[in-house]
Amino acid sequence: MYILGLNAYHGDSSACIYKDGKIIAASEEERFRRIKHWAGFPAMAIEFCLKEARITINEVDYVAVSRDPKANFTRKVFTAIKNRLSIKNIISRAQNLKKANSIEDEIYQHFNLKKGSLKAQVCHVEHHRSHLASAFFASPFEEAAILSIDGFGDFSSTMIAKGKGNQIEVMDTVSYPHSLGVFYTTLTQFLGFPHYGDEYKVMGLAPYGAPEYVGQIRKLISLKSNGLFELDLKYFNHPKNGVDMVWEGGIPSMASLYTDELIKLLGNPRNPSDDLSTYHHDLAASVQQVTEEVIFHILKSLYKKTGLDAICIAGGVAQNSVANGKIKMNTPFTKIYIPPAGHDAGTAIGAALWVYNQIQTAPRTMPMLHGYFGSKFDNAYIENLLKVRGIKYSKLDQMEFYKEITNCLVNEGVVGWFQGRAEFGPRALGHRSILADPRNSNAKEILNTKIKRRESFRPFAPSILSEFVDEYFEQADDVPFMEKVFKIKPEKRAEIPAVTHLDGTGRLQTVHKHTDERYYSLINSFFEATGTPILLNTSFNENEPIVNTPEEALDCFLRTKMDMLVMEDVIIRK
Repeated sequence: MYILGLNAYHGDSSACIYKDGKIIAASEEERFRRIKHWAGFPAMAIEFCLKEARITINEVDYVAVSRDPKANFTRKVFTAIKNRLSIKNIISRAQNLKKANSIEDEIYQHFNLKKGSLKAQVCHVEHHRSHLASAFFASPFEEAAILSIDGFGDFSSTMIAKGKGNQIEVMDTVSYPHSLGVFYTTLTQFLGFPHYGDEYKVMGLAPYGAPEYVGQIRKLISLKSNGLFELDLKYFNHPKNGVDMVWEGGIPSMASLYTDELIKLLGNPRNPSDDLSTYHHDLAASVQQVTEEVIFHILKSLYKKTGLDAICIAGGVAQNSVANGKIKMNTPFTKIYIPPAGHDAGTAIGAALWVYNQIQTAPRTMPMLHGYFGSKFDNAYIENLLKVRGIKYSKLDQMEFYKEITNCLVNEGVVGWFQGRAEFGPRALGHRSILADPRNSNAKEILNTKIKRRESFRPFAPSILSEFVDEYFEQADDVPFMEKVFKIKPEKRAEIPAVTHLDGTGRLQTVHKHTDERYYSLINSFFEATGTPILLNTSFNENEPIVNTPEEALDCFLRTKMDMLVMEDVIIRK
């Protein structure tokens, strides 16, 4: 049984393909289109998945779409009428709903199929149920509490549930217009970060400030006795004006969400070109603290309702790795699973898993222990590309291979590392990464000036051999998807300054030999040479989606000041 999972006409459009409950491939459309967070019909990602499965569209049994236009439809209409939304906004939303409801027509058109000839049954899975499924059904837990929390999808922003075996029971929801994701996005815009997906910048900025404005920020959102929350809607535009968004044919865009009331409360918003002041640092710290308070409030209540010690979390807010790293210390949960693509791209996987488990009631399959489901290229392809381009390269035996790369890193070199299948999700996890020496106090500046060209306040991540986590971090936990931030032990911070954030934390990735032998071997080689079992890891890109092909990796290498590019067994030096 083949299930094609889709996230379409939403940010981070994506596709995946399952065969008998086992994932074969998954990718975001942005990796092919080269536009961050690309929204629309994920045609190229679908083609990639079918190619990897070696099947045609007519061999697919189910197309699982992570959106149900019929969900909460009456409430959507009532809200539009009640709030007298503009005709323009209503038309825009109606057109988007129509597109989402016509996925079958899109498939017929894209694949030049005769109407009615599609074998597959199209199943629409509500947005947050897709999130729930992407977390629980991919987890190693037989039974767990589940939280989906993001901006909004299918008129909901938060959903709590419990899962057992191959069934999920939804317990409660928070409906539009109340949303923790909208709360965070609104304040992200207020802080002068206007682009879709900029929320992580506020999280990175927060450690530079103190939570001096928590009192003011708490006025925007209140905790409810039922374990959920509500927004004070006078501070937000979206209830009255709707959300003016573009979900098709490129990068998603979103109009301003804050009102004059928020300006009265917090002062003038920052212009994106303005310098960041102490006030902005402190405001970011306050936003982050209140966000954490809401998350922990929900989780504590969910624990009381379920009595379960395992929690699975997905949704855009689940990408807040700072909050994730504090869950065990602030809630009774002792076991946590957050998938590699907790954001909207992961709903493609969730929709497919919902159909397989919840509808087909098939037996649970192996948990998702890694996120390597994207494109892959062999040595022959890479060598042919380099010969055509006239690029000199070398190939070494295994021992010399790792030694050569380690020597480059130890001597302040920056290495582009392109190996195996590309990662599915927003993080580079050692297959499409730029690597550097974490002991080098200048590495952050070197990367930002020579390659990444990004804000100086944003940290870089430590990839650490899994058996050394408790030696370097105050919490000993498995973090394979770089989904949690932990405190680095004070005595270790001077050893790894390039991956130690201002507040002494690091967004770590634990690397296991059994899931990624090649990346593990490189870090181990560096450890044997230096005594430090860690590499600085950042995504292989330069203000673009993470590189997907050898051509993109080579072009990025040539236009930046990287010192070495490693693609499979091939080494290229400048």
